[in-house]
Amino acid sequence: MDLSLLKLDPQHKILVTGGAGFIGSNLCEALLGNGNPVVCLDNFATGKKENIAHLHAEKKFTFIEGDIRNLDDCLKACENVDYVLHQAALGSVPRSIEDPITSNAVNISGFLNMLVASRDKGIKRFVYAASSSTYGDSESLPKVEEHIGKPLSPYAITKYTNELYADVFSKTYGLETIGLRYFNVFGRKQDPNGAYAAVIPKFVIRLMKHESPVVNGDGSFSRDFTYIDNVIQMNVLSIVNDNKKAVNTVYNVAYGERTDLNELITLLKKNLGVFDSEIRNIETIYGPPRQGDVPHSLASIDKAKRLLGYNPQYGIENGLKQAVEWYWENYR
Repeated sequence: MDLSLLKLDPQHKILVTGGAGFIGSNLCEALLGNGNPVVCLDNFATGKKENIAHLHAEKKFTFIEGDIRNLDDCLKACENVDYVLHQAALGSVPRSIEDPITSNAVNISGFLNMLVASRDKGIKRFVYAASSSTYGDSESLPKVEEHIGKPLSPYAITKYTNELYADVFSKTYGLETIGLRYFNVFGRKQDPNGAYAAVIPKFVIRLMKHESPVVNGDGSFSRDFTYIDNVIQMNVLSIVNDNKKAVNTVYNVAYGERTDLNELITLLKKNLGVFDSEIRNIETIYGPPRQGDVPHSLASIDKAKRLLGYNPQYGIENGLKQAVEWYWENYR
């Protein structure tokens, strides 16, 4: 992705927490490609060394192996940094249900450490990964930033608490913050393995192995699937925008369309069928709905368009085409 079109100053030094993870490593790559000095902080709890292995040769890349639960690590990472893109977190609703204590420690205590470090080190703006899970039991569609429901999982509670802390730090200490409520991000480098793998890479790998994708429910649940390059665009826009009305708030990061799981599988089989025609004939297995899942998710992206100039380039079809090609090259 060409960040020069977004007018990001290559002199800005940027810290990406969780920089070895799916979203974080894509951000590191894009920022280095623009010429920016990048600091990556990760403890490899969910991030992968192979995601950033090729970046160590870059002169402007600094890696710090550390944990956001450790304030000293956060302070060290924020040294001489202009902007923070805070991606570090323990994702996954099921993981938070199984182990709420660790999710709370990382996502709330770790988040607070990063806010304190950013305040103390004079960071110009703190941009952080929020979550669409914050909308909770709100049934209204599309989801609008100012109207949320009650959280449905420990994970959702942690991400909503992040927004509350960011708001307090903005008002109390003058730290500029922007929260980005990600909606079902997918794309290159998203891990297909493990108990908490996201639905798209999990389905892709099963189909590539000629195994049936397993759907929780009847396949009617829908999501606003968001390609990784749209997320990169929003993170950079959150840095470069100098409109004071655009900061100290939260934005949906999505494409603005929803796709149900049955439609998703059809599109995956179509794209994978280009490489292996037998995949088109694989049947789907349906199981019980998953605890804590929201039935439908669709974002309004009007606020991001109006205040940040957001213009997502990838919908579900062209995004899936890119993602499937990457998985075919890397996991076949």
